[in-house]
Amino acid sequence: MQITTEMIKKLRQSTGSGVLDCRNALVQADGDFDKALDSLREKGLATASKRAGQQALEGVIELYSHANGRLGVMVEVNSETDFVGLSEDFHKFAHEIALQIAATSPLYINDEDIPEDILKHEEKIATARAREEGKPDKIIPRIVEGYIKKYKDENVLLRQPYIRDESITIQELLIQKIATLGENIVIRRFARFALGESSSDE
Repeated sequence: MQITTEMIKKLRQSTGSGVLDCRNALVQADGDFDKALDSLREKGLATASKRAGQQALEGVIELYSHANGRLGVMVEVNSETDFVGLSEDFHKFAHEIALQIAATSPLYINDEDIPEDILKHEEKIATARAREEGKPDKIIPRIVEGYIKKYKDENVLLRQPYIRDESITIQELLIQKIATLGENIVIRRFARFALGESSSDE
């Protein structure tokens, strides 16, 4: 099958990989876009895994304000070196993460950040709701599992669909950026403020 420039461009937009990598993936997949996409995502994941142990202490604190100052986000995104941390591509990524947080209001960065008591509380809610609806006891654990997965998908930043391309998650977007920039990247912490909202400790 002939590999066209349009196919390469589309794959590059979806993965952030280089032109040559995209062409090679399409050739190996005999023009099958989905297979080439999976191949490049796996490659990106492998790159991210290799880089994950590297210390990332450089980077940027990105500030984003929306709706005439009624909504604000502050997020710290780290890189291994200031060379990458000062690059335009890295700053664009940090900005995209700030936009994501503004739009979707996540509560945590990853699954490990969710306190155990919060998960237990959500499990109790799901169990009580399933019983109220008259669900059989034997399927309640499966219902609770699905409820917890949905809770995590909605509230954990790295699990959320990317607002500009819902076919990938923020985790996958992060992996793409690690593969493109060749350094470990860490979304360290964030805060989201909306005018008139009470803070969680009030």
